[in-house]
Amino acid sequence: MRSLEVDGLGQVSRIGLGTWQFGSREWGYGGDYAGGTAGRIVQRALELGVTFFDTAEVYGFGKSERILAEALGDRRSDVVVASKLFPVAPFPPVVRNRASGSASRLQLDRIPLYQVHQPNPLVPDSVIMPGLRTLQEEGRVGAVGVSNYSLERWQAADRALGSPVVSNQVQFSLAHAGPLADLVPFAEREDRVVIAYSPLAQGLLGGRYSADHRPGGVRAANPLFGTENLHRAEPLLDVLREVAAAHDARPAQVALAWLIAQPRVVVIPGASSVEQLEANVAAAELELAADEVTALTDAARAFRPVSGVRTVTDTVREKVDQLRERFAG
Repeated sequence: MRSLEVDGLGQVSRIGLGTWQFGSREWGYGGDYAGGTAGRIVQRALELGVTFFDTAEVYGFGKSERILAEALGDRRSDVVVASKLFPVAPFPPVVRNRASGSASRLQLDRIPLYQVHQPNPLVPDSVIMPGLRTLQEEGRVGAVGVSNYSLERWQAADRALGSPVVSNQVQFSLAHAGPLADLVPFAEREDRVVIAYSPLAQGLLGGRYSADHRPGGVRAANPLFGTENLHRAEPLLDVLREVAAAHDARPAQVALAWLIAQPRVVVIPGASSVEQLEANVAAAELELAADEVTALTDAARAFRPVSGVRTVTDTVREKVDQLRERFAG
């Protein structure tokens, strides 16, 4: 497993494991997932050299942290566990209390990476970061990170902390390539880390979905899976499938390999099964040629999804597709 050296964290595997789905009902994995499958996924991840596990206090209202702690067992102190503070009233006493709660659920005396889950629009980082700085000075937190921060706010958090905020966890994939413009160059220049969540765009980059085959469940509300956006994604998916075929790999593996081909990027895909985890981890060994990385980057930058859950164009396209199917039958 390839890894990065990160200040305050040591070696971090380039492919980690995201655990949003641990203890959360919206993914529809079934009642036995938390008690059985999640543990097997974590154990297999450890066997394959994964050293980075990401969770948050709001995932399953603390259940994700508990499930992860139990699954890691005695290994929980040997890996980099990252959790997140949901920044409601993030004043120093509140931050201390919430960090203590996460540490207790994780069964850790020290949280290796503690992140602010999202920027608070009303409370500046000059208020939030002193509480985190105290935790860091006391050894209760190893390193401080943020999530969903713009470059400007990441830099403001740096100043407020008085030392480097080592990471920024953001939505980043071939379907959401915005971080290439500023966050990735900053991380490379300053020896920080961009942690890519939703690196497979909730399955879009697995290549299974199209305007004729849309997903259900929680994904159905994602604007990416609107009919118009699925049509717009076809050129990107065509390039992805072409590169995958050249390597006898899955499109999802190529999408992950493209991300870790970027400097100072770590990915945290989730996994619904041990088999999916194994496929994700195998992407770390996939070496893309420079021209393949360029082709994928160009296709990602050319993809312009429309915003909004549903659009008029979506409805029109779907009606046209339905009529075509009817007359074709």
